[in-house]
Amino acid sequence: MISRFSLALLSLSSICLAQTTITIHADRPTTQVSPTLYGVFFEEINRAGDGGLYAELINNRSFEDSAAEPLAWELLKPDGAEASISIDKTNPLNGANPQSLRLKIDSVKKGRVGVANRGFHNLAVNSAGSYRLSFRARRDETFKPPLTASLETTDGKTLASHTFDDVSGEWAPLDCVLKPSESTDNARLVISASSPGTLWLDMVSLMPDQKFDGMNLRPDLAEKLDNLTPAFIRFPGGCWVEGETLALSYRWKQTIGPIDRRRNQFNLWKYHSTHGIGYHEYLQLAENLKAEPLFVINCGMSHKEVAPMDQMNEYVQDALDAVEYANGSADTKYGAMRAKAGHPAPFNLKYMEIGNENGGKEYDDRYALFHDAIKKKYPDVNLVVGLWNGSPKSRPIEILDEHYYSDPGFFIRNANRYDSYDRKGPKIYVGEYAVTQGCGTGNLAAAIGEAAFMTGMERNSDVVVMASYAPLFANVHFKGWNPNVINFDASRSYGTPSYYVQQMFAQNRADKILPVDFKAEPQKSEPLHGAVGVGTWETEVEFKDIKVTLGSKSLFTSDFSKSLHDITSSSGDWITKDNAIAQTSSARGTYAVMGDLSWTDYTLTLKARKISGKEGFIIRFNAVGPNDFLALNLGGWGNVKHAIQRTSPAGEDASIISPEVPGNIETNRSYDIRVETRGHHIKTFLDGKQIHDLEIPTPRSLYAVAGRSGNDIILKTVNVTPHPQPATISLNGIKNLRPKAAALTLTGRPADENSLDNPEKITPQKKDLDVSSNLSYNFPPSSITILRFQEEK
Repeated sequence: MISRFSLALLSLSSICLAQTTITIHADRPTTQVSPTLYGVFFEEINRAGDGGLYAELINNRSFEDSAAEPLAWELLKPDGAEASISIDKTNPLNGANPQSLRLKIDSVKKGRVGVANRGFHNLAVNSAGSYRLSFRARRDETFKPPLTASLETTDGKTLASHTFDDVSGEWAPLDCVLKPSESTDNARLVISASSPGTLWLDMVSLMPDQKFDGMNLRPDLAEKLDNLTPAFIRFPGGCWVEGETLALSYRWKQTIGPIDRRRNQFNLWKYHSTHGIGYHEYLQLAENLKAEPLFVINCGMSHKEVAPMDQMNEYVQDALDAVEYANGSADTKYGAMRAKAGHPAPFNLKYMEIGNENGGKEYDDRYALFHDAIKKKYPDVNLVVGLWNGSPKSRPIEILDEHYYSDPGFFIRNANRYDSYDRKGPKIYVGEYAVTQGCGTGNLAAAIGEAAFMTGMERNSDVVVMASYAPLFANVHFKGWNPNVINFDASRSYGTPSYYVQQMFAQNRADKILPVDFKAEPQKSEPLHGAVGVGTWETEVEFKDIKVTLGSKSLFTSDFSKSLHDITSSSGDWITKDNAIAQTSSARGTYAVMGDLSWTDYTLTLKARKISGKEGFIIRFNAVGPNDFLALNLGGWGNVKHAIQRTSPAGEDASIISPEVPGNIETNRSYDIRVETRGHHIKTFLDGKQIHDLEIPTPRSLYAVAGRSGNDIILKTVNVTPHPQPATISLNGIKNLRPKAAALTLTGRPADENSLDNPEKITPQKKDLDVSSNLSYNFPPSSITILRFQEEK
């Protein structure tokens, strides 16, 4: 059986086994590849930090996750005992930890009463290691020590224990080291007693003794991060920074200092973060990884709220103080805090992103405040615009953050996206990108689509100066987003095929791009075909006189005089009136489709009138399915521009495939619209004026980028088809070539995935090649291949 993926990739390319010639001009270096091109983006999502990279094993250690009950904790008591646990706020440890756990033991005849925590879904311990337990405790007058802490299996077998003979009536720290007698993935921490009375607990922490570069990080996850050799790390997130409301937005000053005084913050991904990895730790992690830190700061905008302009000073000051903490000398206010935290030398923060996925006038106004203040005091800090809708106009843009989530076909089609970008415009940071449809839980087809796109980013590194896949980490038991490049449970972890693509590209980054010529027989490709349709986005619109013609032949003329019988599929609220149809709701993404899927090389004409709403008209054409069509979006994106969009069978978000033309649609004005399709050529017109003249390129089988790093010539090639692609590779301009080259290949079936049980099913394989200035090479089906040649000097 051919998988959905294979079909998707087959549609991109005919079966083409004809020899392709790839000529690399090794003596003509061009673009300088950005040294910061390949980095990583960390967001507190999917338990990436707490329950993941941060090594803390106790879930809800400070009892702040719920005001009603101590989540993740359970009461243990023998038959006949009377006891209860609850959340208490009467005598807090401090202002940052207002809640504690109260264990009230009324009676116990024999045995013990206690509380247990099983970690994040499960708690794993290893007999080769040891674990430091620390917590705060206090008791009432009736409680009599001792107090016992133990690591146990979930069925009660003790693996390690320690007895505390003195528990104070006031909050006091207790700690010990527990060394388990055996390894298990199903452990629990138990704190217990056998005396009646009341005991309060807070900040219960269990940390492995094994660290990563002196930090409390889970070693296998940190090592996987390190093995990506990131040039930068963007932190602490995107939507996580914004928060659902301003009260839940990320504020870095609440994440530094002693652990027990850091904010416990509810996450819009529906769990709490303890900020064990706070602002200081992110900076330290970047330094340890030899990566540039890129800090994303809240710009006074959340998902649901925007800070008034007269309250923006504190947000702007937060940005200035963040730079001072990272870069200031030890005699400055925040530089002194950094030094006190153990890092007297500056971290040298060079990049700050202002907001995340924000836009419009509200963002423009606030971006101006940050820009002016930061550039005045710290002119060398590079500012990144966290774009969502409409670039800011009020101030210059140094680096623009663009995000792409779609299916493999989108990324393959957009491999040349940056070839035509304005070289005089802002630099681009592709801050978030990933195949998120047709990807399973992270398969090879997704990696192939991303790799094809990455060849275009690297080739255009004079424009694209930074890029990072997203998201980075996911605990498989707490996944709020799919896919993720590194997945784990309590004791195991693995990288997806996309992980290895990121690693392959980063570890084989060239310094200079080399020109590459492709010569291959033209591939056969069917002309665009499909039905037509009309639609809206948060707008009420009337359409009439819809006609489709093929030359002088009429294929379709709408007749809405009596009913909606011409419509074959629809969404929204449609009515007929005066031989027109009107969409009367303010819903997003409404449509009405009509016609024949076999139509091709036709002209679509119609009239449209906006009745009310935020945007304009959406005209579908070449529609072959509910999620597979082209669309002319007139007055889209808040009624500011016109563009052609494309979706795919995988249901990807519509991507822009044409130049974006400024323009808006007026209310109660009738417009004449025309769309012409000829083969792969599209022209669009509004009131007789041409808007677009677009040729949709035929997809290739192979996508490649070549570059030079010292004496090495590096060729990255992606075969997007499920068939082998034979090629002759010529290296022009090299006098002496070493007889051996290295080939690194990631290949398999498109639907193949790695897993916790089979973590290396799809991993790069390396082999040596005998080479000359002309090499015949057969690129495997569905593969990413890096060939590394060496010139003798």
